[in-house]
Amino acid sequence: MYLISLVSGAAVQLATPFPFLHGTLAVPLGAPLVVVAIALFAYSVATFRAAGTPVPARKPTTMIVRTGPYRFSRNPIYLAFSLFLLGIAIRVNSVWLLATLVGAMALMQYFAIRREEEYLERRFAAQYVDYKASVRRWL
Repeated sequence: MYLISLVSGAAVQLATPFPFLHGTLAVPLGAPLVVVAIALFAYSVATFRAAGTPVPARKPTTMIVRTGPYRFSRNPIYLAFSLFLLGIAIRVNSVWLLATLVGAMALMQYFAIRREEEYLERRFAAQYVDYKASVRRWL
């Protein structure tokens, strides 16, 4: 969904540019977000691997990971994707990319996160409910 958001937002931006920032602000605001997003993604994946649970959502989860970035966010990988797209939207100064990011986040919430949380509640019961009550979804 994030890739579709990026491609469709970029296509609309190329066809009909719609900036929202003064040009001199785009790079210093957008580039650091992209770097933070990449670091968060790498840290999240490394934490999953260190815990011995698979990263792809299509494989069975072996445990609830509560270390690393998962202490602060239940979905740090999705957060990283969102920050990455936000950083790109700011860097290229595109309202269209911001709009498609909002759409991607809504679709992720409805189609991916909701299903993942239902699966984790069935698989880990009280352990996941406790984790869900103590850690925010995004930040």
